[in-house]
Amino acid sequence: MTEHPTSHEGRQPLAARPQERTRPRQRDAAVAAAAAATAIPAPAKGPAGAAPDPQAATRREGDRLRFVGAATRRIARGIDLDEIVLGLCRASVPTFSDAILVYLRDPLPVGDERPVNPFVLRLRRSDRLRLTDEETESLSETERLRLPALDPQADLMPAAELCEVRPGSALAEVLRGVRPVFGDSAAARVALPELLGADRSVPSGHRVVLAPLRGRRRVIGAAVFLRGAERPAFEANDLLVAAQLATHTALGIDKAVLYGREAYIADELQRTMLPDSLPQPTGVKLASRYLPAAETARVGGDWYDAIPLPGSRVALVVGDVMGHSMTSAAIMGQLRTTAQTLAGLDLPPQEVLHHLDEQAQRLGSDRMATCLYAVYDPVAHRITVANAGHPPPVLLHLGGRAEVLRVPPGAPIGVGGVDFEAVELDAPAGATLLLYTDGLVESRLRDVWTGIEMLRERLAATARLTGPDHSPPLEALCDDVLDMLGPGDRDDDIALLAARFDGIAPSDVAYWFLDPDDSAPGRARRLARRALSRWGLDDLSDSVELLISEVVTNAVRYAERPVTLRLLRTETLRCEVGDDSPQLPRQRRAKDMDENGRGLFLVNRLARRWGATRLSTGKVVWFEMPVRG
Repeated sequence: MTEHPTSHEGRQPLAARPQERTRPRQRDAAVAAAAAATAIPAPAKGPAGAAPDPQAATRREGDRLRFVGAATRRIARGIDLDEIVLGLCRASVPTFSDAILVYLRDPLPVGDERPVNPFVLRLRRSDRLRLTDEETESLSETERLRLPALDPQADLMPAAELCEVRPGSALAEVLRGVRPVFGDSAAARVALPELLGADRSVPSGHRVVLAPLRGRRRVIGAAVFLRGAERPAFEANDLLVAAQLATHTALGIDKAVLYGREAYIADELQRTMLPDSLPQPTGVKLASRYLPAAETARVGGDWYDAIPLPGSRVALVVGDVMGHSMTSAAIMGQLRTTAQTLAGLDLPPQEVLHHLDEQAQRLGSDRMATCLYAVYDPVAHRITVANAGHPPPVLLHLGGRAEVLRVPPGAPIGVGGVDFEAVELDAPAGATLLLYTDGLVESRLRDVWTGIEMLRERLAATARLTGPDHSPPLEALCDDVLDMLGPGDRDDDIALLAARFDGIAPSDVAYWFLDPDDSAPGRARRLARRALSRWGLDDLSDSVELLISEVVTNAVRYAERPVTLRLLRTETLRCEVGDDSPQLPRQRRAKDMDENGRGLFLVNRLARRWGATRLSTGKVVWFEMPVRG
């Protein structure tokens, strides 16, 4: 048999691919090699002085046309750069040549961008035909007689890996001329040593064809076809064959490079649109997954998000824009940004969906999406959910029971003129909420509700493996859910967001109302001191009392209704002071003679983190202190 090919592709030989090293493939290549000598036959010759046989010439041209058609189809089947170059090599060796070298510009220019200097060619791939005794044993006697007589040890591919094409050089002139040339032509005799290397040479005679690869706008490489001494020499019509192969290869490479750039842009768009990482809010653990519909469609309209809210709450969002295009991804990014902005205003879930609906209508009459927006409160152990035409969430309880939550479905975002309804449900500690897009549960093989039931059963089965007293690990749970997808179930992209509700125990929460008068700061200090003493955090008492006094004093100055003070003990100590004034405090540098303006400066210096959030009923100013030990 033949070993076809031995490869040089960048620095990684393609022959290492296991699917290309199977025995049936080798036998097919060997049979093709046996027919190589007759695939494009030499011109028919009669006795001396006799005219060529016209029928033989006609058959030869027919064989040539059939070869060109099959070869160009093989090249055109490639999608990426490596497949196209491989198609050229497999189409050429051994039928058209015994060996081939493919050089490509490094780096390859994309579209209309100006190529960088200097003009460098890199050996992208080399293929050759080798015949050994072991590989020809399985062939018949007739097939062995038809094999090209090549020396297995002969080096038909002498080449350097890199070549710089200098302006005005012989190689530059040949490449600029675009047309393939014989290796023994005056131009090629000078250009080939420049391409292959100064100390490299090839056999003389019509056994080499140098074909420039020109894309839509510029030369992007070169191909060198070589034949052994026992093979019929290249003739004039073979230059036309080489030109066809080079043209189709160059145009395919141009396509592949542009496609690669689009795929890169799509990947960057996806990376920008979806969160790089999830936050770590108090009282809840999060995990997520995103799967595109296919490798050729990396970006869709699905998204997910987790947004920390005041009061240690967290907003959980999942949505799906109709379509699977870059436009859908761009609209998804706008809706996700809008949802983040609305969440920062601490609007109720139904109000968030209402404003998202208005935004979708501003983007266009045909911009529609589904969305589910939920707010989890770890202190109250409650979750508020509003739905806009999205599949319902599934709640996995600690004992292993999986429940599809009854949430009013609502109309999709973008319909306009509809109201959204929110429901408040229990969120017990240890339970897991799963938000997902329809790509997980709907496909050509099943409808949505069949898929939801399969998801519910899968969650329950996974929970049974960990026992009634332990919740399954979130990351493993997400992977297990995705494993239920079959080969024909990936019709749409999939966004998945899982939230494990840990909650905050009532014993770790202290909450008070303070009248907005001058006695409020002193009372706040006393209440905080008692709570810290009860929690064994007396070492934080001085710092926390000072900061609470400053924040409460600032709240009392503008408040008309009672001020709220809440302390939360988790991995950190969090203090929240709320009032009914919407004006957010701003840190400023006080002058030497000013009597106020230093409170937030102290908060900024002593607290680990602090911030202020506007609410529909006013604002909350909070700070966090590390809990030692």
